[in-house]
Amino acid sequence: MHMADALMTPAVAGTMYACSGAAMAYSIKKVREMEQPDKIPVMGVMGAFVFAAQMINFSIPGTGSSGHLCGGLLVSAVLGPEAGFLTMAGVLLIQCLLFADGGLLALGANLWNMAFYGCFIGGLLIWKTVVRKGVTKKRIVAASIAGAVFSLQLGALSVTLETLASGITALPFGIFLSVMQPIHLAIGFVEGVITAAVLVFVYEMRPSLLWGYEDAKQETGLTAGNRRVGKSGRLTLKQTAGTLAAAAFVIGGLFSLAASAEPDGLEWSLEKVAGSAELTASGDIYEAASGLQETAAVLPDYGFRGNGSAAGTSFSGIVGGIAVIAVCTGGCYVLRFFRRKGKDGQSAESHSRSA
Repeated sequence: MHMADALMTPAVAGTMYACSGAAMAYSIKKVREMEQPDKIPVMGVMGAFVFAAQMINFSIPGTGSSGHLCGGLLVSAVLGPEAGFLTMAGVLLIQCLLFADGGLLALGANLWNMAFYGCFIGGLLIWKTVVRKGVTKKRIVAASIAGAVFSLQLGALSVTLETLASGITALPFGIFLSVMQPIHLAIGFVEGVITAAVLVFVYEMRPSLLWGYEDAKQETGLTAGNRRVGKSGRLTLKQTAGTLAAAAFVIGGLFSLAASAEPDGLEWSLEKVAGSAELTASGDIYEAASGLQETAAVLPDYGFRGNGSAAGTSFSGIVGGIAVIAVCTGGCYVLRFFRRKGKDGQSAESHSRSA
């Protein structure tokens, strides 16, 4: 569902940047207050996993379309909505700059459509509500499917509203909406099943890694004397994170070669309504954004320039995963470093004054 720059005017793009920027500022504030430093590397691992999973387009039978994981709900079910949103921002930024996937002008809209709804609607509202009274496999499946379907429906609706506000006459609102919503309903269901499978794996290996698990255990868990009894899991935190990281690189470097070549839900809808998935727009701001993106995209379309070899796809999957880990974990450590630096600076200053 990565939107291209031609699907929106600069005014609409700026509005969506402002909306996503507000969500990011709020998320940064909340993450800086986190007292769980062991979650920071998990942000990078989950980001790499979502990046790799998004490279695998799965076919929607009988439609000629395909879909891919958005991942907002998945990362939020592990990290919480705020850290999940920042992780998704890292994924979408790397996709936009290094691989030219989604327009630079449209990045704010893509953040909102693909990350905000998944993290703050699918994660905060649906996931947290369903598992509040206890985390079980059935509840994981229910929350995953409901959250993914509802989040993707909102994302598809937002795409049509953004093109409507932009006055894209080639995409009449009613017709575009009638095509976008059904295909993304099917894609959302498949995403929900994939999300459930991953989260059930996490539940079996390290249930405490799931966001909301500890709160639900405190409310509903059994006790043995003064000790709270709960599912301990089969692996340590490091082992679980390592397994997910290894899976991310295998998926990105190997399984991505088996991705469907059919157009994704948005491209398919554009072809159905406008006759082409490649709409164009002219103007200085579009040219500037396109030029900047072309310069930054060292692996455009997830491959070597001018070379559609399988090696380029595999290389992109591995490099992209490493880049996402670096951006997500590095950014989070920087945020925490600045906070500590401020506190240390105050302590040093007060100590010098007292001396």
